[in-house]
Amino acid sequence: MALLDKLPRHLFTRRGWGMLAAGAFTLAAAQVMGRRDLLTLALLLLVLPLVSLAGIRLVKPRFRVYREFNPSPVETSAPATVHLAVARTGPGSGRVAMEERLPAHFGQAPSFWFPSRSATGGTSRYEYHLTSRHRGQFRIGPVTAEFTDPFGLSLHRQAIDDGDVLTVTPAAVVLPATGLAGARGSDGVTATRVRANPSDDDIMTREYRHGDPMRRVHWPATARHGSLMVRQEESVTTPEATIILDHRAGAFGGGPGTSMPGLPAPEGHAPATSDTFEWAVVAAMSVSTHLAERNYSLRLLDTGGEPAFLHSPSAPEPAMEEFSGASGLQSIAESLAAIHLSGPVHPRRDGLRRDGSHREAPDRYAERRGVPVVRTPAGVEQGPPAFDDQLMDKLSAHRMRGPLIAVLGRVTPEEATALAPAAAYGTNSFAILAVERPSDFQEVLEVLRQGGWRAQAVAPTTRLGTAWGQLDQDAALPVAPASEVRRGAGVAT
Repeated sequence: MALLDKLPRHLFTRRGWGMLAAGAFTLAAAQVMGRRDLLTLALLLLVLPLVSLAGIRLVKPRFRVYREFNPSPVETSAPATVHLAVARTGPGSGRVAMEERLPAHFGQAPSFWFPSRSATGGTSRYEYHLTSRHRGQFRIGPVTAEFTDPFGLSLHRQAIDDGDVLTVTPAAVVLPATGLAGARGSDGVTATRVRANPSDDDIMTREYRHGDPMRRVHWPATARHGSLMVRQEESVTTPEATIILDHRAGAFGGGPGTSMPGLPAPEGHAPATSDTFEWAVVAAMSVSTHLAERNYSLRLLDTGGEPAFLHSPSAPEPAMEEFSGASGLQSIAESLAAIHLSGPVHPRRDGLRRDGSHREAPDRYAERRGVPVVRTPAGVEQGPPAFDDQLMDKLSAHRMRGPLIAVLGRVTPEEATALAPAAAYGTNSFAILAVERPSDFQEVLEVLRQGGWRAQAVAPTTRLGTAWGQLDQDAALPVAPASEVRRGAGVAT
């Protein structure tokens, strides 16, 4: 029996190997004894397992597999229930051993028998649970079935479906309330003096004009002013928040041993990540949730002004940069599920803006505004600069419509100098640097604070809620008027 256990299990069962061994022994005995009856028996014992092996590979039972995840997508560390239904679609009978293939970090793969004891209508249903500590997209399945012939001599294992993709999104951390909303109300909206449909919550009055309907007369105001006054309503607009998400490989230091689990990239390698980048992803998800719960519409950009999820394989709409409501927040979560580190954004090197005008160097622009310039020491290799005109143009188009939050990695002094003036585009501007050694970035933080940012550098072990609360206590220097900030076609003077 110990010898049978050492034989390959993907060809024959123990019975099949035993029959082959008996056939070989009988064949040897027939040769020694010269008995034709033993030769016939030996041939039968040898041929029957081989015929059954060929038959099970030529005539394969066919199945259909249905797989459903609940919930889908699921957050990290939250359980997801997998509902599996298997139905036979071709000829065949007997019990079949099946197993669901899973990525290694999900633990032991579930195995089961088909048909199940509770099978109805030829369909067997199964249920198991999964929990992932990592975000990403994971291939669940395929189901592999191990078939045997009617005599139980040979085995054949094959996948009976292609599997399905489970999307695991980063879980948001509850952030403490801060002064982020500025003068906005607790309901997250702000009034604008644009005439719209009547509302009892935001009424203004003006003098009666010929043609105004009498139903719009505001009688208490008429009594106070001694002349006819009519209601002039204000509309409300949804506040906007812009989040800059840095996913440059040079800013977070992804490298060997820091690959994301789950589906590999098209080139065959798992996408790169790092501890600091994972912290930044959770921060982006948490800030988005924090703002969406306060009725903010969200706009997410990368450091080059492109949509933040343009290169995320899990993004439902990679080119989208504006999100609102519950559906928008869900889209952000799915987009963050598989976002990974990519190469740095390459700006234009010819010194020209997109409209052909000459752009001012960041150092000269910062010096003219009185922002201190910290230059990188000679010999330090730097990648292409980020935070260039394309990003500034995007921010300028939504000037002072809401807060500006930048979730960054390692930022060079030159990049901080280029980003510092962008603080003038937001009602409040916050910057969080996720880095390995926060103490090395004090000069960078000073440059950002001089430009008007509330900035903090944090290690990946820092609690996000603590870092967010410290931003509210970090007093920023006064921001220069928006008229002094460069516009898309040039620099305002």
